[in-house]
Amino acid sequence: MKQDARGEDRRAPHRASARRAPHGAPEPEEPPRTGQYRPSKSPAQRVTEDRYRPGGRRTSAEPLSASWKPHQEARETKKAEEPPKSGLANLTKTYGWRVYALPILVVLTVLVVVNTANSPAEPIAEQGAPAGVESAGGDTSGGAIDGDGEQGIPENPATPVDLKVPTADLPNGSPFTQAGTGQWHTVPGNGPKVGSGKLYTYTVDVEDGINPASYAGDDAFAAAVQGTLSDPKSWTWDGKIALQRVDKNFPNPSFKVSLTTPETTHRADACGFQITFEASCYRKSMGRVLINLARWVRGAKAFGADMTAYRQYAINHEVGHALGNQHVGCGGNGQPAPVMMQQSFGVSDDYVSMLNDIPGGDKGKVAKDGRVCVPNAWPNPTP
Repeated sequence: MKQDARGEDRRAPHRASARRAPHGAPEPEEPPRTGQYRPSKSPAQRVTEDRYRPGGRRTSAEPLSASWKPHQEARETKKAEEPPKSGLANLTKTYGWRVYALPILVVLTVLVVVNTANSPAEPIAEQGAPAGVESAGGDTSGGAIDGDGEQGIPENPATPVDLKVPTADLPNGSPFTQAGTGQWHTVPGNGPKVGSGKLYTYTVDVEDGINPASYAGDDAFAAAVQGTLSDPKSWTWDGKIALQRVDKNFPNPSFKVSLTTPETTHRADACGFQITFEASCYRKSMGRVLINLARWVRGAKAFGADMTAYRQYAINHEVGHALGNQHVGCGGNGQPAPVMMQQSFGVSDDYVSMLNDIPGGDKGKVAKDGRVCVPNAWPNPTP
């Protein structure tokens, strides 16, 4: 029985091809088959990679297959269904909160750069200095920054002006060296700590190339500086500050009191020379109190022939800037001028106000009130 069924199945295709119906005639119904069912074979198909394409349907004669990366395919399908995102959305998705932080950091950086370019330098931390030693603050072209961070005004205004101030001219007198080498040497020697409170250390320096005959030599200048700053009428008078002279081997002194030629003080990185009045200054970026040799030799008209008093004033005034003090005006007619008044140019508030009341000057600090003081060299003239 099984043999007959197989035989009949083998003959079926020949009968179908032999009795092909004429064109247009209805196909005759196939007689029901008996025996084992064998499905007809489909035409041979070329197996390509399409059957492995994600989402493709399995065709006949293909084996069942599983995806190697089902999760990735699911994500790719989901991604294809999502609408395209804008550039900002893509950046946000990629970098998260950094997208919002970056513009803020750029703005802050610009502000810091602008502020740094337009502001005086901050104090540099001392390295290797003994405990309790404080670095000096302040730096402008001849001025300072006080303890509250306000900018003091240089004795030379920021822009060139022609002020006819009789007492600001350099007096006639002995010759001096106009230009040195721009380098300094430290005068050997040190001294004891004077005063209590915060300690400021200093060296005494002299620019190379100066004729010693004009200032009586290094030792004379060093003795004048140390003697002035050790006097109880100087800056140690109130117990808040201590001063001590040190030698060149001391690491990072607070400042260096430096006798300097006019040409070097005129440099833009030193005191500057916006107007033609010789001046001393404190320049923190150099770490130096620059004492102008021209003033050291000739003095100032307000002091007349009293060269000792003027030199004491010049030291106290410029060291006062290194300690953070600003310029001030006369306290009253006939009173001793404050040591931080610009006495190299005069002791009249009207004169000082003219110097300061210009672009870049210390406007409003000194009123043009007609007050005239008398010269004074000391922070505390009556101890």
